[in-house]
Amino acid sequence: MRRVVITGCNRGIGLELAKCFQKKGDAVIGICRQSSNELDAIADQVLSGIEITNPMDVQKVSEELSDHSVDILIHNAGILTKETLDELDDAAFQRIEAQFQVNAIAPLRLTHACLSALKKGATVVLITSRMGSIADNTSGRMYGYRLSKAALNMMGKSLAHDLEPQEISVAILHPGYVQTGMTNYNGNMSAEESARLLVERIEEWDLSKTGQFMH
Repeated sequence: MRRVVITGCNRGIGLELAKCFQKKGDAVIGICRQSSNELDAIADQVLSGIEITNPMDVQKVSEELSDHSVDILIHNAGILTKETLDELDDAAFQRIEAQFQVNAIAPLRLTHACLSALKKGATVVLITSRMGSIADNTSGRMYGYRLSKAALNMMGKSLAHDLEPQEISVAILHPGYVQTGMTNYNGNMSAEESARLLVERIEEWDLSKTGQFMH
């Protein structure tokens, strides 16, 4: 039985990912600030009350996983706010910094804390966004989200190089424009469909693809 660890899986894409892996017979460990009834019903273990930007909380996760091996670590937790150039006041810069902490720095911190649990052949998955692409930016705005996802993509590429000698691969995946609370339920696909497609990509991932970005 594989062990799959997913952050931010109490709802949305994260919850649907948990459902997909649970149906496959995998042991799902959820990490979130607050669990949900749906997550509690399917997860083998839920580590709730975890703020992934808090080093002490991340240490708790590391300690919980220290006696287990992890096959798939999925960094799904993320936040989005919408800054425009003419609205960059102090509060906006605080939101930008918060997005960096959650979307880019926390996945690196948690991966580092879980290195001893990641087994040979494991996969680290970063749920990112095309909004972190420089070439794909045709509309500007969204400063914090774009900057943080660009940082996440670069982190994933570096992580792929550093983890390759341990035969741990890194997948940098864009889930599509998905109907979740983050998008006010706008989008061209449901969270269930997005999760199904993401799992297909994760299942076929190996070292030959490590560090690649895939839509």
